[in-house]
Amino acid sequence: MVLVDTSVWVDVFRDASGQEGNVLRNVVGDEEVVLTRFNQLELLQGARDEQEWSLLVSYLDGQDYLGACTETWREAARIYFDLRRLGRTVRSPIDCCIAQLALDHDAFLIHRDRDFERIAEIRPLRHQRL
Repeated sequence: MVLVDTSVWVDVFRDASGQEGNVLRNVVGDEEVVLTRFNQLELLQGARDEQEWSLLVSYLDGQDYLGACTETWREAARIYFDLRRLGRTVRSPIDCCIAQLALDHDAFLIHRDRDFERIAEIRPLRHQRL
């Protein structure tokens, strides 16, 4: 199972040449692709206009999403807390939530966001930066 982060989807959706989509397909292969509701939120809030909003809603409605449990939120906050205590800054607590969901579901995370590299310093996050 592969969790594709918003940082990758934005590049895929904005690339008219299709090269970014090809790169993603090559990396994912036959694995199941999943999202989190945080990815849904981030993608929709970045819509440029009503047409793009509608296209995104239509696409996102057909995707599979990782669910959270009670411990997910506490553990995501702990990631942020642990990194801060080490003097490392995570720019977005949402990235801590996405990382924790990947950990909860043993999903491989594909991203273009340095926050996940920092998180992987203190958690066994399976990830690849594209």
